[in-house]
Order: sequence, then structure tokens, then C-alpha cells
Amino acid sequence: MKSSHSTGGAVRTRLVLVRHGQTEFNREGRLQGQVDIPLNETGARQAAVLAAAIAENPPDLIVSSPLERARDTARIVGQACELDVTTDEAFLERSFGQWEGLRGEEIRRHWPEEHADWRAHRPVAGLDLEDRPEVAARVAEACRRLAAENTGRTVMVVAHGAAITLGITALLGLDPDGFRGIAGLENCHRSVLEPLVSDTTGQRMRLVSHNLAPDFI
Repeated sequence: MKSSHSTGGAVRTRLVLVRHGQTEFNREGRLQGQVDIPLNETGARQAAVLAAAIAENPPDLIVSSPLERARDTARIVGQACELDVTTDEAFLERSFGQWEGLRGEEIRRHWPEEHADWRAHRPVAGLDLEDRPEVAARVAEACRRLAAENTGRTVMVVAHGAAITLGITALLGLDPDGFRGIAGLENCHRSVLEPLVSDTTGQRMRLVSHNLAPDFI
């Protein structure tokens, strides 16, 4: 990952977005949002497998969401790569408000109309859910800043499923409120983006790889 040159010799900046390892909420099918819970045993093993693969070609720096599950995943990778980890609140998971910690059937039972709106991709009001465009904007802006500050380097960001998906959507110049065409990352899977050279505004990136497995080298 440290190579900073394409085959044509041009300087290449890379952004690697990684979803954290598994938690008990993941295993139980609960919405996590910004609830701060740790990796479970499976998640720690996934992070170790990821770390071994990343250490073969390490990034230049690692930035993490401050939530424990992401921070610990980043720490395990950082130890393998001999890199320190910094945190940035811009990479927090999307807040799901009053639904955090609940399974889908619980949400459907207690909030049938709101659940129907959510499943139909309509706005849900009054339950403190963070809007999709708001999440997309904060994640994408932080990614653009990191890319601009680290030209020719590889930056790894360890974050969360919804936040990463929405951030990628915005970075590709797509509508985060209406576009649903990007599949979410699995635990400890990663995606790679690079600045879109043809975009003179510096706002857009291109998706090079998506949902790479933890052991992919």
C-alpha cells in the first residue's frame, strides 16, 4: 500500500476505508450507531487477520473513529505496522437515535410507520436519527482533508458500515439521500479510493476496490 506512484510515474494518493471487526451487536443483528461497545472474540480475530495482511504493505498513517470497536481494530493494525493511531470524530458511525441497540423486529413492532418509512428510504422524523446527507458530508469532508494533507501517501481510516458507505457515495459525487447502489462493508473488510484526477475541484474520488476481505493482500 505504501507505493506512491502509478505505473505512469504520477504521484498517487490512496485512501483505504476499513470497517471495524465484529461486535456482539453485529452478531445479534442490533443497530449500533454511536453506542460504544467493544469487539467480541471474532472481531479481535478478524482484526488480527487484517493486520497481518496490511503489514505486508502498510499505510503511511492510520486514523480511526473514536468508538472503541473501531479504535481497537485500528490499534491492532497499527501495532502490526508499527504505526500510532489518531482519532477523528468525523468518522463516528451514523447516529440512529432511539433505535440504537435494537433489532429490526423491535423497531418494527414499536414504530411501525417510522420503520416502514425507513425501509422505503423516506426520512424519519422525531427519533433523533442522523440524516444520511449529514453523515455523508462529514465523512467525505474529512476524507478530502486527509487526502489533501497527504499527497502521494496512503491513509487508512477505520470507521463504521453506514458512515463509510455514505462517505463513499458522497466522494463519488452521488446523492447520499437517494442513491443506494453501494453495498455495505462486512466486518474488517475495506475499500480503496483515489482522488479523481479529472475533477479539478478536488471534491471527487474514484472507487478502486470495494469490500476487500481481511486477508486480501
